[in-house]
Amino acid sequence: MQHAVDRVTALIGGPRFVVGLSITMLAWVAANLAATGLGIAAPDPRPFGLLQAATSAGALVVACLILTTQRREDKLADHSNQLILELSIANDRKIAKIIGLIEEIRRDSPAITNRVDVQAATMSKPSNAAEVLEAIRELSEDNA
Repeated sequence: MQHAVDRVTALIGGPRFVVGLSITMLAWVAANLAATGLGIAAPDPRPFGLLQAATSAGALVVACLILTTQRREDKLADHSNQLILELSIANDRKIAKIIGLIEEIRRDSPAITNRVDVQAATMSKPSNAAEVLEAIRELSEDNA
């Protein structure tokens, strides 16, 4: 069902639909004015009540389609952001592990001078996701 809504929204959002709708509305008005001018009973005489009702109903449908599509895109964006966050956390842990292993090799290897590397020691510890989230929230509150 959602894919059908997406297809309809894409169709309505295209330039062909806008041109077709404009031509249809102009033809409707012209046909009714011509009928009135020729003395024939127009199906929708001025002020074109049927045309107004059709455009109002169409606007309501289009608004619902747009809201439905936007809601789905928001859900997909939320899922994507969650995945990116989880991958970032996993990568942070992997990088910390790799740095820790390299430091361990450096300490254990007799060919490499043993020295204290404070920066490497700090980087070998994975970030605390809860602390990072709290810092982001604080920054967001400060900027708001």
